[in-house]
Amino acid sequence: MIRLIFVTLLSLLFCATTACGEESDTIHEYTVYDDAEHSVLIFSKTAGFRHDSIETGAKAVKDLGSENRFSVTWTENSGYFTPENLASYDAIIFLNTTLDVFENDDQRSAFKGYIQNGGGFVGVHSATDTEYDWPWYGELVGAYFDNHPPGVIPAVIDVVDHDHPSTAHLSERWDRTDEWYNFGFIYDETNVLMKLDTDSYEGSDHPGNHPIAWYHEYDGGRSFYTASGHTIESFSEPEFLQHLLGGIQYAMGIDE
Repeated sequence: MIRLIFVTLLSLLFCATTACGEESDTIHEYTVYDDAEHSVLIFSKTAGFRHDSIETGAKAVKDLGSENRFSVTWTENSGYFTPENLASYDAIIFLNTTLDVFENDDQRSAFKGYIQNGGGFVGVHSATDTEYDWPWYGELVGAYFDNHPPGVIPAVIDVVDHDHPSTAHLSERWDRTDEWYNFGFIYDETNVLMKLDTDSYEGSDHPGNHPIAWYHEYDGGRSFYTASGHTIESFSEPEFLQHLLGGIQYAMGIDE
């Protein structure tokens, strides 16, 4: 049986508001599994809107780790981004980060060097609402958020590529309810996995061609992004969790 060890490294002030502009050391803990073969870092710092699904999402990733033999570290302290620390991870997950999450160029350089050395990146939902003034990051994540229709609404997703671990389990059409992003910038060198059927809901700024999940190799590393994951309910949906797991496995370099 897999044994779980929970170790709290930092537990300071928890910023519970939805607009945290200061450095937050919210959670910095790790979960180690005895037979883990890989490891990921969850980074969920927010300097703007704070999603109430972050804690649920982090718990879901930890559960995926226990079921799929990878260890999980979770932090909101950008000071943790050093070359030595990041070298321990197969992938870094930006889980609903917002706005400027790095404090200085040393932290950005550590993250960029990690990717350039073959690291993996996973962006979830508002990872595209992050680091607008850093073009390298915009190309890594694959887009920048612009706006979204009001509220959480149902829509239909067209799965256009099933030859990827994040979409292999899905049917051609996927009915989901979430907050649907419009993008002000979309990097044109990604491999699109899913698009929104823009006739299935109102409010798309990309009629007929609205990518919503993609992957690509970038600057030496691997990147996967899904625009889903706004809601707490997302992280209890089996199809979405398998989608997220497949993206994590791709970013870690696991061919499954």
